[in-house]
Amino acid sequence: MNIYLQLFTTFFKIGAFTFGGGWAMISIIEKEIVDKRKWIEREEYLDQLAVAQSLPGVFAVNISVAIGDRLKGMRGSLAAALGTILPSFLIILAIAVFLTPDVIKNNGVVSAVFKGIRPAVVALIVAPVISSAKAAGISWKTAAIPAVVALLIWSRLPVVSNPILYIVLGGIGGYIWFKRDQIRKEAGR
Repeated sequence: MNIYLQLFTTFFKIGAFTFGGGWAMISIIEKEIVDKRKWIEREEYLDQLAVAQSLPGVFAVNISVAIGDRLKGMRGSLAAALGTILPSFLIILAIAVFLTPDVIKNNGVVSAVFKGIRPAVVALIVAPVISSAKAAGISWKTAAIPAVVALLIWSRLPVVSNPILYIVLGGIGGYIWFKRDQIRKEAGR
């Protein structure tokens, strides 16, 4: 099968069967891209995740574009992005045409389905957080950093609840850590 078609169908399948947005897709994308298809290594996938999370826009599209670009450049990006976007577009179009807000609210079956999906979405979000933390080398000692950052963002205090602040601070901290390691290696020679 053509690689562009593989990119499109892989991300179409992920987009069609993942509820809960980009975070819920992380583990599914990892299983498809890293484990099943072996298009990239796990370490590179984590790097791609970090870049996709720090860019503006929809996370799922960002990661699909990054993977598509890595594999086949601009055309790969377009195939993967289209595969990611199209299922959501078609589902939202169908909902807009057939399900009005009153139907969703007043139909017990539809309401029950959405209530049943909620716990699954939470699990789909928590699972990749844990696996990404393990792969990134976050231990119980360093787990305090993301926990404190999450609590500060959740606090909704005007100055400390801005995620951009922590992206910038994380980048600066990573750069300082990298430079410190370089200095230590040079001093050890």
